[in-house]
Amino acid sequence: MKDAETIPDMMQELGQNAKAAAQVLAYAPATAKTRALEAAADAVWADRDAIIVANQKDLAFGREKGLSDAMMDRLLLDEPRIQGIVDGLRAVAAQPDPVGAVLAEWDRPTGLHIKRVRTPLGVIGVIYESRPNVTADAGALCLKSGNAVILRGGSESFHSSGAIHACLVAGLRGAGLPEDAIQRVPTRDRAAVSTLLTMTDYVDVIVPRGGKGLVGLVQREARVPVFAHLEGIVHIYIDKAADPQKTLDVVLNAKTRRTGICGAAECLLVHKDALALGQSVIDALIAAGVEVRAGAGLQGSGPATEADWGTEYLDSIIAARVVDDLDAAIDHIRRYSSSHTDAIMTEDDAAASRFFERVDSAILMRNASTQFADGGEFGMGAEIGIATGKMHARGPVGAEQLTSFKYIVEGDGTTRA
Repeated sequence: MKDAETIPDMMQELGQNAKAAAQVLAYAPATAKTRALEAAADAVWADRDAIIVANQKDLAFGREKGLSDAMMDRLLLDEPRIQGIVDGLRAVAAQPDPVGAVLAEWDRPTGLHIKRVRTPLGVIGVIYESRPNVTADAGALCLKSGNAVILRGGSESFHSSGAIHACLVAGLRGAGLPEDAIQRVPTRDRAAVSTLLTMTDYVDVIVPRGGKGLVGLVQREARVPVFAHLEGIVHIYIDKAADPQKTLDVVLNAKTRRTGICGAAECLLVHKDALALGQSVIDALIAAGVEVRAGAGLQGSGPATEADWGTEYLDSIIAARVVDDLDAAIDHIRRYSSSHTDAIMTEDDAAASRFFERVDSAILMRNASTQFADGGEFGMGAEIGIATGKMHARGPVGAEQLTSFKYIVEGDGTTRA
């Protein structure tokens, strides 16, 4: 681990190396990036035993810190999850290269021909917690989009992230690309995060992926632009026209499949005319081991308080509340949502249309589990996070969302009158 006094120098070196690598990646052939990702996938699978050994060290560290079961689940790597990392790398590799894609082109009466084309952002800093697979996702997406990246994983996943990062570097090396294209901050010291947030000479954008505390810190301290991934305060509204079986299946999956991810449902809103259905869903959740903090008119594990509305539990806990109608549900979501993902269960097209029109979250769903709020499930191969802001990127941030554009203007000795 680096001493605190050496961290600014270390981070400056990472920044300089990343900027130099980004200049090469900006025009790197698509075939080379694809080869690097395929080789990285091969390396991850070949080194899976070593990655699991590294992960065991992280799990021991997490237990010592007293991490919750849900957080330990986020941290865990086993062979099926490593296969998921490999599949994600291959999926990103197989995607069309976004760099240089023509977004629009037109001719002007002056004789100019103008094109708007995708271009990399440059250097991206990714700060994330717990989940070591983000190392692969972020590295792959940044490379695919022609960006260099500086990865700063959470202290809990330090060893796992290091093992995965080594595989990414091996892929770069095998494809003849700069190894500094994907760098990792080699210390748990939080001073490295503070330094990264102010590296305006080297870093073009910061992507935080984690809980409210991390995102709040980044937004407060960053001098570099930020793609904010705020907490996932995810609502499911059970409309009076909801199908009972669909609702039961979707809500159980949305809450219990994996409780520690940002797409997990955290609040259930029940139309007053769907009270029986809402109660049966709550009973099923309790039977599945979920603590239900219920508002008036519903029987749960215990009563809900004001603090339960607008809480991201990331655990086997959900809040539940009766609302008078669809508009009351929309009002509740507007007040407490983090603008991440919100869903409606209904067979009424008009109700769904009103919900989609009036709820302003990055992802809106109808009759589908909120656990699908994921770039991989959206066909992006992987994601670097779910952006909840409204500038540049919103929703799952994949390779395309990690590009900007430039204008290419061609004339033939053309002058302006």
